[in-house]
Amino acid sequence: MKLISELTEKDLSGKKVLLRVDFNVPVENGKILDTYRIKAHKETIDYLINCGAKLTLLSHIAAAESFEPLANQIKEILGTEKFYLYDNIRKYNGEETNDEEFAKGLAKSFDIYINDAFSVSHRNHASVVAITKFLPSYAGLLLTKEFENLKKILELSKEGKTLILGGAKISTKFPVIINFLDKAENILIGGAVANVFLKANGVDIKKSLTDDKFLSEAKKFLGNYNIMIPEDYVFFDDMILDIGPKTMEKFSEIIKNSKIIIWNGPLGKAEIEKFSYSSKKIAEAIISSNVFSVVGGGDTIVFLEKISLIDKFDYISTGGGAMLEFLAGNKLPGLDALKYYDA
Repeated sequence: MKLISELTEKDLSGKKVLLRVDFNVPVENGKILDTYRIKAHKETIDYLINCGAKLTLLSHIAAAESFEPLANQIKEILGTEKFYLYDNIRKYNGEETNDEEFAKGLAKSFDIYINDAFSVSHRNHASVVAITKFLPSYAGLLLTKEFENLKKILELSKEGKTLILGGAKISTKFPVIINFLDKAENILIGGAVANVFLKANGVDIKKSLTDDKFLSEAKKFLGNYNIMIPEDYVFFDDMILDIGPKTMEKFSEIIKNSKIIIWNGPLGKAEIEKFSYSSKKIAEAIISSNVFSVVGGGDTIVFLEKISLIDKFDYISTGGGAMLEFLAGNKLPGLDALKYYDA
């Protein structure tokens, strides 16, 4: 795997560089709501500009048709105008099918390709995978930080390692639980993921969000591994929308005695203030403990930004699905294309 840090000013000066970033941010009334993901690429962007590269940024966005009305905001967030911003890449047919002809056309105007978008590296898309066949390809500074931090977590011994999983996306969390059964001392479960375990344990979860496909797996895990599920919870409109105070206390105690915390997904419906209490308290428990903490997932990042605690953690991963895939032990196509897994 080749890293951007190996490229000098001599290598980059005057070169046309295509940088894959992830600017897929929420937008409301034409205003970018979450700047964290954009700012995360600033180090790589500044490095390339300072080395004299002619820089084009490439991303997709779901909340807008085009980047055109957002370009000035993005330049302001990054503190520079010295780049060209390509249009929303997912507007083009060949992107999501990883079409090689499309990638070849995309590559022809450039000298170097750099992937800095860990958060889309679990996608088998043309601007992430196929393009590496047509240009000398490197990992950006952000991408490198991401896999180095997550790899370290997987390799550290299980003693004192605590995994906290919440959020609404149940299917992405179970492979991580399976991979961490022998890699973490504690697995703390909240959010909709907890509802599956509660139902498997005979609790009437009423209308709560769940996924019955994972019931038999949840039953198998209960009592056999160090998985902690809520013992009390907050019901509203016949739905469990947060964990209760007893559970929060137990989780906080485990966090206090941990050495490493990996957290992905809020423990309640944190976008509604009255159901965000446990997520805030857990965040505070992690911060006040002398523990190395890695946090990821779009909803978690948005929540931590909202309560102004995002800069209190040791590492914030920009990857939601990509972080979970990596932690589940799966190969990420974007990393594979850069030869990360080669011996």
